[in-house]
This record gives sequence, C-alpha cells and structure tokens, in this order.
Amino acid sequence: MTIKQAMVLAAGLGTRMRPITDTIPKPLVKIDGKPMIDYSLDALAEAGVERAVVNVHHHAEQMLEHLRSYTRLEIIISDERERLMNNGGGLAKGLKLLDPGDVFVTNADLFWIGEPSDRPSNLRRLAGFYDGNQMDMAMLCVKLEDTTGHNGKNDFNLANDGKLSRYREQGPKPVVYAGAIAMNTSFLDDAPDDAFNLNIYFDKAIARGRLYGMMLEGHWLTVGTPEAIGDAEETIRRYRTFA
Repeated sequence: MTIKQAMVLAAGLGTRMRPITDTIPKPLVKIDGKPMIDYSLDALAEAGVERAVVNVHHHAEQMLEHLRSYTRLEIIISDERERLMNNGGGLAKGLKLLDPGDVFVTNADLFWIGEPSDRPSNLRRLAGFYDGNQMDMAMLCVKLEDTTGHNGKNDFNLANDGKLSRYREQGPKPVVYAGAIAMNTSFLDDAPDDAFNLNIYFDKAIARGRLYGMMLEGHWLTVGTPEAIGDAEETIRRYRTFA
C-alpha cells in the first residue's frame, strides 16, 4: 500500500535550541548542510507521498519561503500564527486540509539515516505494516541504542504481536517512538478544537488494543539543542564513511 498524503508537525518554538531559534525556526536549522525539515519531506516524497500539510508558527515567513521552494511534493500550509495548537491540536487542524483516508504523520525535527539500500524505506515498510482494520495507529519505533540526541528514556514496550503499551521496566521489548505514524484521518474526527497533546490519542489507541509498532532500520537522530548539532553531524559522517 502507498500512502499519498502526510502531515508534518513543524510549528514548535524550539526553545531548547536558543539562541539559534531566536532568528530562525528550528525546522530550518541545517544539519550536515540540510534543513531538518527536508530530511522529513524527502523521506515522505521517496515513500510516494504526493502532498503534505505543514503547520507553521515560529518565524512563519521563513518557513513559508522555504516551503515554496520545495518541489518534490505539494505543500499545504496549516497556519498557526494566531494560536499555537500543540502537537495534537496542530495535527487535528492540519488533517482537515487533507482528504479523508490514510496518512503519514511525521515531525520536522526528527529523522533517520542509514536505511539499507536493498530494502524498502522505513516509511514504505510502515505503510505496508499499517492495517486500519486492527490498528488506530502504526508507529515507527527504534531501539534506544540506535539513537543520537535522545534523552535516554524509552517510550513504549513492543510485544511480539506488534502491540505497544506504555513503557515499564519489566515489560516486553523497550522502544523509543521515532516520530512517524501511519493512521487514518478518522481517528481524530472527535478531536477538540483547542490545543492538546497527541499523547491523549496514543493512550486511547492503547486502551483499545490498537496501537502497534514497527522497528526502524538505520539510525535515528533528534537535535534539540545547539550542542546536539555536532553530535548529529558526526553520526551522519560516520554512517557515510561506512556506507
């Protein structure tokens, strides 16, 4: 299955990235010469996505200018300049700009490298893994040891049947949420119009036994502070050397 539409969450303030984000939005901070959001957009385009909603707030004009120049897929803007909606509210608002149906959800400041060249990409695999008959969300997950820049904490336990539950030390395989989801837009049909955290819907899916996870292939990076830029770029160089 090919998922042809997506939502990229890109409206955060990037407060931990100050002073860099005093003058530039976090998704446009360059890592190894490439704006962070372009890692996400390129992965979506490679997976067959044709159009993506991107929400904007902080330094929105810079975001709009950059996104106008991105040509690999159609970009639709969800404008949050008047009111920042948190990740859940931003997603619910943005999904209204897409057709009802299956969709990817990704983050503008989380990305991965080192996917095996002889296998489908992580997002193509996630689209194939997602089954709306039994899943509310299919989440891309990664082992803690395959991350750079993360806070060192696991998010979920992944059972043998693919179901996810909130992390507990004595639970099955511990994993980190890698910032990509396949889902149907209808799962957020009952979402409030106000700002809210997407964790509400993670917990809703868990309670219904319908939150599933699939393991990422490669290495996952998150860049939350100015100091983390160097670590991310060193990891990228290391993977390029061994490619």
